[in-house]
Amino acid sequence: MLPLPQFQDYVAKQGLFVKGDRILLAVSGGKDSVLMLHLFKAIGVDVGVAHCNFNLRAIEAERDENFIRQLAESLNLPFYVTHFDTKKYALENKISTQMAARDLRYSWFEEIRVSYGYNYIALAQHQNDAVETVLINLVRGTGISGLHGILPKKNKLIRPLLFLNRKEIDEIIINQNLDFVEDSSNLSTNYTRNKLRFKVVPHLQEINPSLEKTFNENIARFAEIEEYLHLQVEKLTSEIIKKKFDGIYIPLEEIAKLKPQKLLLFELLKPYNFTENVIEDMVNSLKSLSGTQFFSATHQAIINRNDLVIVASDSKIALNQFIDQTAEQVIFGEDEITLSFSTDIKFEINKDKAYVNADQLIFPLLLRNWKNGDKFIPLGMRKFKKVSDFFIDEKVPLHLKSQIPLLINGNGEIIWIAGKRQDNRYKLTTATKKVAIFELKIK
Repeated sequence: MLPLPQFQDYVAKQGLFVKGDRILLAVSGGKDSVLMLHLFKAIGVDVGVAHCNFNLRAIEAERDENFIRQLAESLNLPFYVTHFDTKKYALENKISTQMAARDLRYSWFEEIRVSYGYNYIALAQHQNDAVETVLINLVRGTGISGLHGILPKKNKLIRPLLFLNRKEIDEIIINQNLDFVEDSSNLSTNYTRNKLRFKVVPHLQEINPSLEKTFNENIARFAEIEEYLHLQVEKLTSEIIKKKFDGIYIPLEEIAKLKPQKLLLFELLKPYNFTENVIEDMVNSLKSLSGTQFFSATHQAIINRNDLVIVASDSKIALNQFIDQTAEQVIFGEDEITLSFSTDIKFEINKDKAYVNADQLIFPLLLRNWKNGDKFIPLGMRKFKKVSDFFIDEKVPLHLKSQIPLLINGNGEIIWIAGKRQDNRYKLTTATKKVAIFELKIK
């Protein structure tokens, strides 16, 4: 008898899908995917069958494809098949054949899911696959996410057979007399996973006969630990990370308080792709001179006096945008400056806003980068000051100066250094009749 109650209980407990969802089944033809297909068919879910021919096993691959096509037809199910030149793809992308096959199949599965209106893609991985994945991650080096191995549900991928181990699947296949095809590559020890399967896992099972159950329980614990860590990192992110126009700022004193420091800083900076080795260098350099830099593939981090500042490697924005008096906003990069007018003559002290005497504006205005020789009269002062000297006083790092937008009047005068200081010549006075309000909005 098929384990339908256990299957349905697992689906419900893990929230894999709900009644009415359409599921695309990834079927290779082996025991695991064949059993998954029969389980879904038995409980009456609307499913389709998808199969990839990677053209790696010649006649055997054709045999698998024909077997699955006939099986789908016998069950009156939609059948989708594709052929890949896997070796060519691997060579072009300089990756292993296994990785190439993985990339190709997941990309194609998602195309079919979207094109034909399926809610999820079901993969027939089981408890032993989860054990092997954790071991592979440990051998290669992993963070906490690698310890939970294969998750029952991730985005549009579901794994409804994780309640079974390989031995249990074999017994069901025999008892139900279900036909399947065997992939000969599963018996080869040329692959890392198979080496673990045949040479390592059996020894671990001698130590612990309930290895799959133990790993399954540990995986659940690790998943909960990761979830808790993510919640803590989200909280820390909102508390100590501040996004400004010129970068992401984290106070060095807050980094010094982190415990465990390296782990939490790694998680905080994960969106910016810094490696663990670089994070360790950061931790060891918190008292270094201002200007010390660290690099990832996409970002750089700079110790800037009392802060660690994160900026994108290609973050310099070339600004040369005109603003007419009918414009309500000007967008640059991911950020924007808005413009509105008011006859209510009042202002607030806010560096992200400039309250300008509208009668002094000569349109079109210009939003541009800082240039050598730029000068203005800072609000509250009477004499000109070079913008470069102002940046030094404001402790703006050299590499960030070119990212700060300057609002220029039609006569060439600086109206506002956005997010920093307005020009005193354009302040509101008792004679002001109309206010132009500029606001810098960081996305």
